Formats: sequence, C-alpha cells, structure tokens
Amino acid sequence: MLELSGQHLSLPEIARIASGSVPTRLSAAAVDQMEGSREVVRRVAEAHVPVYGINTGFGKLCEVRIPDNAIDRLQLNLVRSHACGLGRPLSEPETRVMMALRANTLALGYSGVRPLVAQTLVDMLNRGVHPVIPEKGSVGASGDLAPLAHLALCVIGEGEAIYRGERMPGGEALRRAAIDPVRLESKEGLALLNGTQALTAVGALALWRATRLAGLADVAGAMTLEALLGTPVAFDQRIHAARPHPGQGIAAGRLRALLDGSDVDPARRTTPARVQDAYSLRCMPQVHGAVRGALRFARSTVEIETGSATDNPLVFPESGDVLSGGNFHGAPLALAFDSAAIALTTLASIAERRIDRLVNPDLNQGLPAFLAADPGLSSGFMIAHVAAVSLLAECKVLAHPASVDNLPTSGGQEDHVSMGMTAALKLRSIVENGESIAAIELLAAAEALRYREPFEPGIQLRRVRDVLRAVAPPLGEDRPLAYDIEAVSSAIREGKFDEWAIPESLPAPVGVMQ
Repeated sequence: MLELSGQHLSLPEIARIASGSVPTRLSAAAVDQMEGSREVVRRVAEAHVPVYGINTGFGKLCEVRIPDNAIDRLQLNLVRSHACGLGRPLSEPETRVMMALRANTLALGYSGVRPLVAQTLVDMLNRGVHPVIPEKGSVGASGDLAPLAHLALCVIGEGEAIYRGERMPGGEALRRAAIDPVRLESKEGLALLNGTQALTAVGALALWRATRLAGLADVAGAMTLEALLGTPVAFDQRIHAARPHPGQGIAAGRLRALLDGSDVDPARRTTPARVQDAYSLRCMPQVHGAVRGALRFARSTVEIETGSATDNPLVFPESGDVLSGGNFHGAPLALAFDSAAIALTTLASIAERRIDRLVNPDLNQGLPAFLAADPGLSSGFMIAHVAAVSLLAECKVLAHPASVDNLPTSGGQEDHVSMGMTAALKLRSIVENGESIAAIELLAAAEALRYREPFEPGIQLRRVRDVLRAVAPPLGEDRPLAYDIEAVSSAIREGKFDEWAIPESLPAPVGVMQ
C-alpha cells in the first residue's frame, strides 16, 4: 500500500504505480490538510471578494466577475472547454502515474478542494478506470491544461475511459467500477486542471527507462570491447580518480566488474593487447558517466516535482490567504527532459560507433565482414547497423530542445510557456530508439563473440549472453533480424537484463513499462 500525503515520490515508486502492482490510499493527514484549505475557499466564496479561479474567469478573462449562482457552472465549463487534446492516448502506465501525481499534489492541501476529489482519483486508480487522455495539446503552462481536462472529464462522468480493456464513455466506466462521478464545486475544476502531472508522468517513466538504458550501455559496451579484443586498461580506477566525476567513476567500476574473468584481462589474454582503443571503447566511462550525470539531474527534478503544489491560486489555511503565482510553469521539467534527451542521444551515438566497429571489416579486428556467416552470399548485420543509424538520426532531430521555444497563448496573458510536454514526449521517443539501438549492439556483440571461441567473456557477461540467447538465437544463416531486434528490445523493457543494467542505487522495477 502506497499512502499519498503530498510526499515526494521516487522513480521506483512511480514505476510501481505505473505497473499497477501497488494500491494507493490517502493518508489521514492529507484529508485534514485538504479540509483545512477547503474551508478557506468556502469563506472566500461567501465573502464575495474577487479571487482568481473561484469567482472570476480564467486566463485573459480573469477580470470577469462570476455571479454566485454560476460558480459551480464555471468549473464545469472550464473542464469541458479545455478538453482539446489530440493525438494518440497516453499509455495506461502513464495515465496511472498521472492520476496518482494529481491526487498526491491535491493531498498537500494547497488546492482548496474537498477530499472527495482526490479520493475519486485514488478510487479510479485502484479499480482500473483509465481516462482516455490524448498526448498532444499541452504547452506546459498553465500546466498541462488539455491533458488534465480529459482526466477531469472522466472524474465528472464524462469523456472516455478504458476499463478492463474496453474503451467506453467515462460515466459508464465509473458505474461499472462502482465510483460516483464528482459534481464540481468552487475552484475544483481549476484545481484538477492546473499542474504539470501529464508531462511529469510521461517524462518520469521515460527517465526510468533511460536509467535502465544507461546501465545497459555499460553491458553492451563491455561485450563489444571483448568481441573486438580491446583492452580494459582505460578503466583502471587510478585514471578515474584523477578526474573524479561521480558518473565516470561509477561507469568505470561497472565496466571493470563486467569484464572480470574475461580473456581480455591482461593477465589472461593470449594475444598482445593494443596500446589503446578507439574512443567509442576507451572513453565509455567518460561518456556513459556524463550521461549518468544528466539523468541524475533530471531524476532529482522529477522527484521534487512529484511532491510539489502546482495549482494556481494556492490556498494557505494558516493565514487564510489565497495567492496567485506560477507553480504550474513546467520550465524546471522541460529543461531537465531536454538535458536527458541530449544525453541519451549521445549514448545512442557512441553505441552506434561501436556497432560499426563490430560489422565494418576495416575496423573489426578480423571478424567476418558484417558478421555474416558467408560474406557476400550473406549480409549478416549490415542492415541492422543501417537501422541503428536511422534511429540515431531521428534521435538527433528530437534532441533539439523544446524548452527554448515559446509561443504566447491566452491573449498574451500566458506569454511564456515551457513546452514541457513536448520535451517529455520527445524524450520518450528517444528512449524507445535507444532501446532498439542497445538491442542491436547486444545482438551484434554476442554474434561477434561466436567467432572468437574458445575466447571466454567476463563471468557476468556470460550470464547476459545466456539471457540474450533465450530471446534471440545466434544468426548463422541470414534471416529477418527485425524480429530479433524487437524481441530483445521488449526484453529490455520487461527488465530481463535489469540484474546488470539497473544501477545499484535503484531497485529493479515491478512490471513492464510500455
């Protein structure tokens, strides 16, 4: 049971929410916090003092005073009018995280809603009612208005939802799950819409997969170094102590551990070692470590955001103040996701260079051209490398920062927006491409090792190879490699390599992150 009280949530906790493996509930303290702020909203409404979002219009219309008898209607109109999302629906794991994050930020007690609103989100989460939320339409300020409006539609019994694998009207999904739709009162529609929970959900799950991918890069890179008869000297601890970036030291240590027991060890090898390898092999600690640093920054930003009040205005029960601000602005997340996207594109770039060295007969240290069983008659991994280049080219386009863009909205009232949802969606695409590139490198490296027998890889890498071979057999004669690449990519997403890929500081995820 995960109790929501407005606390910061870690990436592993987010992964468990996404998988549906842990039920949630609101803490008693959260209920008290929400009731306290709700009482302030009631007093403000009764005092007839103009307060944004309670008895005024929204955005550019904030100066329009709303009559007392239309305040509830104002909230309903807000939800309906803002449901302008387009494109594919978010995945169910992303939707689950989005619901949990919204309930958690409401639980902080700064939004002025009844506990019933947050409890309805928790009930939907626990009973498997997943609103249909289009992924496009948010500019990341005033938060994720369009995606959250589609979430709110389902809360009030409108819109659409997926329930037990069937898409249906939101009201019908609530009825089947025995959940009463919420009748919105003052400020509650706005409290459901203002915030960064859509872009946080998408970006957080992409970051979880990216964390796995960063660890898997060490695994694939170590296997490639073995297949190319490289030298592990560049991973000597003394080198990295002389330049003590934390991520660099972690990557070097992991590479040493992965290569332990390998025939490339200077004490074991039977062939002379090269003085030094190409950068894509020798500089893995420096590059992989820098990627780790960028992901660490992004992870920290996300985990702070999960327990933050991103509504507007915020209600402070201690003083009775209702203050308008800009906590809904997605700039912190947009910058973090853009940084992660650039880092992962760098990771994909160095992996592609290693794949080229495995298949290129001018560079692969005597391996068959393109790792083909009969070069000329067979093409082996020639086009698998082409596919990796294609994916990398797409990553490079997607790595252009979304956060540097801005288009004013709402009649100029919202004149600087974050494009944070765009950053999150781009990051997700880059991660998907990166998983496929990692799969190609693993397959190519394992195939190359066949031609080095009786060479023995590192003890851990022998086990990695066993897992890989359970998913995709050796190539030998040509066959369509698309199925092998997809099978290994799926195995990566399913966590089959997590024993070696997930950094020691993080537990393995529960369930499949799609």
